[in-house]
Parts: sequence; C-alpha cells; structure tokens
Amino acid sequence: MAETETAQSRTDFLRSLRAVREFKKTAVPDDALRDILEVGRWSGSAGNQQGAEIVVIKDPKTLNTIAGLEGFVHHLAGAALGLLIVMPGQWAEGDAFDEGRLAERIMLAAAAHGLGSSIGWLTGSGREAGRRLLNVPEGRTVRTVISIGYPATAARRGIRKPLDSIVHSEKYS
Repeated sequence: MAETETAQSRTDFLRSLRAVREFKKTAVPDDALRDILEVGRWSGSAGNQQGAEIVVIKDPKTLNTIAGLEGFVHHLAGAALGLLIVMPGQWAEGDAFDEGRLAERIMLAAAAHGLGSSIGWLTGSGREAGRRLLNVPEGRTVRTVISIGYPATAARRGIRKPLDSIVHSEKYS
C-alpha cells in the first residue's frame, strides 16, 4: 500500500507541472538554484555524452534583452532568473533530444522547490543574438531558455485530451 501511495504521489506531482509565465519579484535562493542545476547535471544524454552546458542569467537587464529577441521568450522579462541551455551543435537530433530531457528535468526540479518555470525558444535571428549577448562560442546551439521564479498567481489546471484519443494499441488506428 505504501509503495502505491508513493508512486501515486510521484505521478501526481509529474502531472501537476504547469508552465508559469508571470513571477513575483522575489529572488530564487542560491541553494535552490544549485539543487536545480544538480538535477540538470544528472539528466540523461545520448551516449552519456553530457554535452549540455547552462548559462545562469540573473541580471534583469539581460533577461529583458533576451525577452525582446526573436522567439518565444517574452516570459523572461519578469523572471527571477533564466537558464540558457547550450548544446554542442554537432548532432542536431541528439542535441534536440537531450535538450528536451534537460529542460523538463529543470522544470520539475524548480517545481519541487515551489518555483514556477516556462520553457522558451529563441528562433531565427534570436539564436545568434542570444549567442553573442551571452558570449557563447560559435558553433554551439543556443535555442532553449527557461524562466524560473516564484509564481505570481496559482497555476491553472491544464486541459488534456482523453487518454484513449492519443494511445493506440499495436497499430495506429
């Protein structure tokens, strides 16, 4: 019974994750940030290459500048901090896979600390501008940036399609 309750509480936590795009003006404690980064460090990677690097951005001016770049990153303007994921840029499919795994881990770790977060993407000229702004070496992939902070409002429950409408047995039907 206890194992079932533990499993259920864990999967309930996973289902409860929501994107937060509006934040209080409260700093994230350094110990919480370090723990979030440690969780990210332990995220899996293709072939255990561990190619991802993270740029921590706390300066409100820099966050506002990034929020104005091309892409879906406007929520960075009010965040306590942003985490830019930098990928090696040598294997597009592997980088994208690892980047997604890392981003989700970071969001879950933030939620475990009572923080909200949202994944954003730099697109087009925003990628190059972000790379230059944060001194990321040429050739590296700069795409995903995560806003983190204390939620300004309670997260709303998401709406999802029924499970039977997205799961197919044996063959796509």
